[in-house]
Amino acid sequence: MKKSLSFALAAIGLMAGSPALAETLSVNDVLQLSQMGLGDEAIVAKIESESATFDLSTDEMIELKQKGVSSTVIAAMLSAGANSEPEYSLDSADPMIPHPAGVYLLQGSGSDARMKRMNATVSNQAKTGGILGYALTGGIASASVKVAIQDEIAPVQSTTKPVFYFFFDNASDASASNAWANGLNTTVQSPAEFTLVELKQKKGRREARVGSMNIAGAKSGVMDKDRIPFHYDMVRPGVYEVKADAVMEPGEYGFIFSLGSGGTAGAMSARIFDFSVR
Repeated sequence: MKKSLSFALAAIGLMAGSPALAETLSVNDVLQLSQMGLGDEAIVAKIESESATFDLSTDEMIELKQKGVSSTVIAAMLSAGANSEPEYSLDSADPMIPHPAGVYLLQGSGSDARMKRMNATVSNQAKTGGILGYALTGGIASASVKVAIQDEIAPVQSTTKPVFYFFFDNASDASASNAWANGLNTTVQSPAEFTLVELKQKKGRREARVGSMNIAGAKSGVMDKDRIPFHYDMVRPGVYEVKADAVMEPGEYGFIFSLGSGGTAGAMSARIFDFSVR
């Protein structure tokens, strides 16, 4: 009798949120409450009032059912926290922790490691080069189309062996989609949709070739010889670790995407995640 009374008092304390039992609700807690016969309504109400989530496997669901936990309670456990907003980090070095969608540079090492979110720089100017030579040679010499972004140096600094993380897993969230949004090109799913390119420093700006034309025809997009090879590995669905294939020389660089059309129109829509190697 005393034992039953002590369990009942413990359950009441748990339901009331007493300091001694105010820890996050666990699977074992739910099982205990169910075995004490508190009823589905009370247990579901407790689950819904908690911030805990339950990642139940099929075997765990079967075991709970065999031990007398009702289907209603198990369903409440599965849905707990499903509609809540995830807690994002902007600087955690752990890619398993949710981050807002975007491109991040890993800075530092060990306990001091942090991720730096890179904001996309939108091109503010498109220009052509080599037009005179193109005209004088009747199109034999090539004319180029260049995208220009402001400032000679990027605000984000990296080492010669930078490590990047691309987070696409929550890119459809309204609060995060602006990381990629640019006209109609808002669906980005892989680093393969980006091009890593070296930016040429000019007075007050940086430039990258994104097109060329001569008598043989026209090309749009970053030229093959201007591309810097990189590789990527999925660390979890929607999250990728990205590294250049070789040690990067000091200079200005950027990941470019959204060249939706050729010529100056495509250049003017370019979004560049720029960084400096020092």
